[in-house]
Amino acid sequence: MIGVEQGEAASAEHQLRSLCDWLLTDPACRRHARPSLGSGAVTVPGAQGDLIDVLSLILGAGFNAASLAVAIAAWRRSQPGTPTLIVERADGTRRILTRATEGDTERLLAELERE
Repeated sequence: MIGVEQGEAASAEHQLRSLCDWLLTDPACRRHARPSLGSGAVTVPGAQGDLIDVLSLILGAGFNAASLAVAIAAWRRSQPGTPTLIVERADGTRRILTRATEGDTERLLAELERE
């Protein structure tokens, strides 16, 4: 799961939509991963829907952590202001990326590949 740390919810939603679109234009991601946008908030029956605040990814066997880390790093370098990303694995491990540097990409890759 990927979230964007932004002051304004609408801005975070815009960034997540942009990242999702970026991943869908990447041939390897389009073939081996399924990104989907959603809300991490608990929904209350009858309540208005929440803004999108998470991007979930289901990765196939042909798409590894290195491919994901490279795609995320490329997207972040293309964005003005380098959005802060929160990447959370299924086991709850979280990595917060504050800069778009090669070191960030390597740290993200190490975190994603950890058992």
